Amino acid sequence: MKGRSCEDHCILQHSNRICIITLAESHPILQQGRKIKSIDYRISDGCSRLNNKVSGKSKRGGQFLTEFAPLCRITCTDDIEYTIFSCIRGRLLEVNEDILKRPDLLLDKPSTDGYIAVILPKLEESKTVTKGLLTREEYEDVISKRNTQPQESL
Repeated sequence: MKGRSCEDHCILQHSNRICIITLAESHPILQQGRKIKSIDYRISDGCSRLNNKVSGKSKRGGQFLTEFAPLCRITCTDDIEYTIFSCIRGRLLEVNEDILKRPDLLLDKPSTDGYIAVILPKLEESKTVTKGLLTREEYEDVISKRNTQPQESL
């Protein structure tokens, strides 16, 4: 992804095409048990993901995101900042405001209550979106190989 190396994201896709963006188990925040100081959905002065308003059955009005669009920034107590990206193209349906009040949800329940956002890919793009993603088995294989390779020193 566009972020730093090993900052893995997880995309959970339902049969209705809706995708939930979460932190992967291998993300440094989860791996290293970092304490979260703040989560900010404000991407720039003029753009906050919190201002996303969706209405109707076809979910009109949601912000359209590219795969490299930042969703939020997570700052840890040691002042290391992580940018979480959408990873897929689609319409932003919602962001998880609960993690603003309870950032520990990201650590305790990253794939359920601690999700980052919900995105709906375009109907005609939904198959190509999933083809570019790793299955659970492929992800575990990548992580296994990553863990057996010697770490490069900076």
